[in-house]
Amino acid sequence: MADKKLYATGRRKAAVARVWVKPGNGTITINKQPISEYFRRQTLELVVRQPLEEIEQIDNYDVFATVIGGGWSGQAGAVKLGIARCLSSMDDKYHKMMRTAGFLTRDSRVVERKKYGQKKARKKFQFSKR
Repeated sequence: MADKKLYATGRRKAAVARVWVKPGNGTITINKQPISEYFRRQTLELVVRQPLEEIEQIDNYDVFATVIGGGWSGQAGAVKLGIARCLSSMDDKYHKMMRTAGFLTRDSRVVERKKYGQKKARKKFQFSKR
């Protein structure tokens, strides 16, 4: 288990991330780019690194991910879930830590569709009595 890659899929909103985690020196690569180039916002990088920081192994595992669909926030959340799933399949101790931190629960909120006869999903056209 020390030298093999682990795979997991993470999803958030419309984004789907395929994530591989293997022992290494802490490099995170997303769509063949370093994390700092792909996610240009520091907050998104922090979101992706949360599972590794939870187990205090940020410099011991390499992460390679391919992400499609969604926006920046959804993609970061999808990668985070994928990393958490990989780590939880490694060790029962990691699984417990991921579960208590809430990283293994998929955020099922998605955009509500626009309804016909309305402006948006919830907003309606202005009612006129006369």
